[in-house]
Amino acid sequence: MPTKKKILIVEDEAILGELLMQKLTKEGYVVLWEADGEAGLQTMRTFMPDLVLLDIVMPKKDGYEVLAEMRKDDRLKAIPVMVISNSGQPVEIKRISAFGVKDYIVKAQFSPDEVLKKVHRYLEAPQQPAAQKGKTNVSGVKILIVEDDPFLSSIAATRLEQEGYRVSVTRSGEEALTAIEKEIPDLVLLDIVMPGISGFEVLKTIKTNGRYKHISVVMFSNLGQDHEIEECKKLGADAFLVKAKFTPREVLEKIRKILKKKGLI
Repeated sequence: MPTKKKILIVEDEAILGELLMQKLTKEGYVVLWEADGEAGLQTMRTFMPDLVLLDIVMPKKDGYEVLAEMRKDDRLKAIPVMVISNSGQPVEIKRISAFGVKDYIVKAQFSPDEVLKKVHRYLEAPQQPAAQKGKTNVSGVKILIVEDDPFLSSIAATRLEQEGYRVSVTRSGEEALTAIEKEIPDLVLLDIVMPGISGFEVLKTIKTNGRYKHISVVMFSNLGQDHEIEECKKLGADAFLVKAKFTPREVLEKIRKILKKKGLI
């Protein structure tokens, strides 16, 4: 019988902590909950969870201090962390992304079911066999990320660069088209809802231009409504991903499959 995955919640809001603990326990995970950063670190060292759900503003030690101490500890630094925060401000996102957190949940947009999906998809996604890791040569493959959320773009860029891809980031449709004109990428990760030109318009421009139509395009959306998916298919997108339903690892695998199919890796 497979060993149950362990999750540690470090969250000072009792209602949220209890809710998450009940939901995750019901899903079959082994879950512990601590209400401050100091206790969270102590429990982490004995419990050694497979995943940490971490608040930022807490008594005794805040989330930043917890992340900093984890990074300095050889046993803790490999534990994946999902941050739960009240803020979602760019300055906080930038600071947190430097610690290599796996995902970011804003409490104002909190949905227990979405958190469960994120946790489940991250912990239960099949691991790539060790013999295959690092074996694919992606040197020289160019990927353009078009995403106005700085945290998501930072996480995606970091993970792709770690794999060896050449990565550039733009924050709007206009910037994306300018970047493509200067240097044609092999694949574009393209958000749908952005300021100015939408992802649909960027996709249409790419696929109707003879110079660009060979570019692979993976579309991102917050909702994944049927009409969005159909429109992307009609315009020639290679894949459609709902942000809340895919872990960074699964996005990497999707990109790898597309590039392999086109003979680029």
